[in-house]
Amino acid sequence: MTVTREAARAVAEVASAVESVPPESLDRAARMIADAGSVAAYAGGREGLVMKGLVMRLFHAGVDAHAVGEMTVPHLGEDDLVILSCGPGRISMVTAIADTAKQAGAKILYLTAEPDIEPADRADEVLVIDAQTMARDAGSDAALPMGSAYEIGMFVLVDLITRRVRDLRGDDAEAMRARHTNLE
Repeated sequence: MTVTREAARAVAEVASAVESVPPESLDRAARMIADAGSVAAYAGGREGLVMKGLVMRLFHAGVDAHAVGEMTVPHLGEDDLVILSCGPGRISMVTAIADTAKQAGAKILYLTAEPDIEPADRADEVLVIDAQTMARDAGSDAALPMGSAYEIGMFVLVDLITRRVRDLRGDDAEAMRARHTNLE
């Protein structure tokens, strides 16, 4: 297989993941974020890197956003939002955070490819990304290994959500750029 054909297959897998999420789901996710007092986000592994990217962009969009595990995460409760992702479903840390958030009264936005596996049942909104994950990669001939299509698709989707949040807040690209660090 040529690199060009392999690259086309990989891009198609990511496009399929992104296109599997209806715009209305992105709108609801953006509204939850825009309406929240504080936002905290968590996922493990590569999904965790995407979540940290989301937190950064939400900060640029003027949202009080934090990555779970960092020392600056505030006490969360009612009026706050916890965003979690677990593509393959049922990872103990994600479930524990969902339980703690629920007990504190925070809302939960949950991203997954496996909506029938806990902790999806604890979420106020479940955004389903139909993509291969480690839960469904056995015998796969996909161009992208393990959960890469989910993770890369998720990265595109959280930026689309951030754009919606920015618009809901009445900001523009210049306002986002003004919040970008000057210490780089």
